[in-house]
Amino acid sequence: MIKRYSRKELTDIWSEENKYKIWLDVEVAAAEAMEKHGQIPRGVASVVKKKARINVSRIHKIESEVKHDVIAFLTSVTEKAGIKARYLHQGMTSSDVLDTSFNIQLVQSGKIILKDIDQILKVLKRQAKKYKFTPCMGRSHGIHAEPITFGLKLASFYEEFKRNKKRLKDAIDEVSTCAISGAVGTFANINPNVEKHVANKLGLNVEPISTQVIPRDRHAFYFSVLGIIAGSIERVATEIRHLQRTEVYELQEYFSKNQKGSSAMPHKKNPILSENLTGLARMVRSAVIPALENIALWHERDISHSSVERNIGPDANITTDFALVRLANILDNMIIYPKKMLENLNLTRGLIFSQEVMLELTKTGLSREKSYKIVQSYAKKCFAENLNLIDVILSDKFVMSKISSKKINSIFNYSKHFKNVNFIFRRVFK
Repeated sequence: MIKRYSRKELTDIWSEENKYKIWLDVEVAAAEAMEKHGQIPRGVASVVKKKARINVSRIHKIESEVKHDVIAFLTSVTEKAGIKARYLHQGMTSSDVLDTSFNIQLVQSGKIILKDIDQILKVLKRQAKKYKFTPCMGRSHGIHAEPITFGLKLASFYEEFKRNKKRLKDAIDEVSTCAISGAVGTFANINPNVEKHVANKLGLNVEPISTQVIPRDRHAFYFSVLGIIAGSIERVATEIRHLQRTEVYELQEYFSKNQKGSSAMPHKKNPILSENLTGLARMVRSAVIPALENIALWHERDISHSSVERNIGPDANITTDFALVRLANILDNMIIYPKKMLENLNLTRGLIFSQEVMLELTKTGLSREKSYKIVQSYAKKCFAENLNLIDVILSDKFVMSKISSKKINSIFNYSKHFKNVNFIFRRVFK
């Protein structure tokens, strides 16, 4: 991933240095168990642990000759650790190291992304409570529907990210497995207790049955969850973009003192960060289909998944982390315009109360169909002539014979729309 959309916490995890360090941890842990079970001489693990050094450039140079990354790595380790290092990797296959290490990188990344989500939840909770009873327009199909509060809008996002947190925890558990089972997974040349030791040492679970690789449905689940998280990021970002449009302008992203919005138009304040998140979300979701297609490998393994994971592993995790941190910053610093929200509520001159007028007519004995038709005709008249719905209704003798003026006035009131806000908040923030 390019530096512009990366944070050091994640790029460090997906660095070559860290990858080879994890490979070494796997090999040393396996050697410890092999010593214990008499598969290799005593002292191998301690010597390698003490003397081995990760030299990325040297590994790459060897690989350019041998055309095999694990062999290049083992050769480089042996150059530093000495002759005892020849006992490393006994009975193992490359995928034992690669898959176990890849899963560790996913777990390391997932745990940081969980912290990112926690920060999102913290900001959303604070902002939702701050704007709990701030009236704003609820919209469906982009059209004014009925009043809600801005706090309810944010509470909806909060609940969604709660679900994302649970999903990611499950996905991390799903990929927290270790396979040290040798070629095609039969333990023909390695004691199964070696796998158990490596798993315990590295904080993983034993893969119940591997082929030559850890089954890729686990990884598909993990990347699918990242895709869902990206969708949630875009949902919030899209809402911010819509609400910052000039015609709406109920909020805006923070605009710093010396920030410029356009090279041509000095007046512009664009929602560039939210637009950026929309693009980054597309990138994360683009990793989902390849991850799903990696499930169906030939027989006990092929290498078609490898090039995919070398790309989507770092890119999807780094991008998700960056996007979550950026979203938390946007939500924390966004500027809210409650007066504009109220102005937009009144934009259609009371038409948003049409449902309640219709329902009140049905209580007088009129059918729902007839009540709907009556109120719809009033709405059309208001649109066409720029009138207030309450004025049109109060001047209609038929309606006033059915509903009292006192009741009409009580209908055209926002408060009833917010009577269950506390109830909803208790369910969300319990």
